[in-house]
Amino acid sequence: MAKGLLGTKIGMMGMWDKNGKYIAVTALKCGPCSILQVKTPDKDGYSAVQIGFGKIKEENLSKAEKGHQKKAFEATGIYVRHAIELRDFPDAAEVGKQLDLSMFAEGDRVYVTSFSKGRGFQGVVKRHGFGGGRKSHGSTFHRAPGSVGAGTDPSEVVKGKRLPGRQGGKKTTIVNMKVVRIIPEENLMLVQGSVPGAAGSSVYVYQK
Repeated sequence: MAKGLLGTKIGMMGMWDKNGKYIAVTALKCGPCSILQVKTPDKDGYSAVQIGFGKIKEENLSKAEKGHQKKAFEATGIYVRHAIELRDFPDAAEVGKQLDLSMFAEGDRVYVTSFSKGRGFQGVVKRHGFGGGRKSHGSTFHRAPGSVGAGTDPSEVVKGKRLPGRQGGKKTTIVNMKVVRIIPEENLMLVQGSVPGAAGSSVYVYQK
C-alpha cells in the first residue's frame, strides 16, 4: 500500500534521542492532505489517488482547476495549492477524505523529495569541490578547472566532464530517513538529518 503526504519544510534543530545521543533533525509540517481524485483500473487503467496540500484563494485558480477540486472543496471547504498522485492506494479512499500523519510511526524509514536550493552559475571549486591552484603572488591559476582533455585524441571534451555551470535547484530525494518523532496535534514530523531546500519549501514524504 502506498503511503505519502505533502508538506513544507519548517527548518532544522538539534535534540536528544532515546539513547542520549544529540542528533540533528529536520522539522516537516505534513498534511492534512485532501483526496482530490480516485482513479480505478476500470475507468483510468490503473489504481491511484491524487492528494492535495496547502490553501490557495479561489481567485488564484483557473476555472479548470476549480472544477477538478469541486468535490473535494464541497467536503473540506478549502482549495489546495499542491497536488501529487499516489499509486496502489487502498480501495477505501474517497474524494474529500483527509490524510494525516497517522499513517506513519516513529522509527519508520521514509523517502523525502524536495527541490534543493538554487546557487546559480558556479565554478568548479564551489560546484565540484576542486582544490584550485596556488594562491601565491604571480600565480595565474587560482580557481580554474585546468585541463579538460587531450588535444589530439579524442580532440573533444568528453561527455560528463565536471565543468562550471548551474548548481542546485534540482529535484532531490533523500532515502531511508528515520522518523524520530511525530507530533500529530501540530502535524509535525521530525526526521533525522537534513532535507534539501529552504525553509518553507514543499516536500513529499512517502514510503514505497
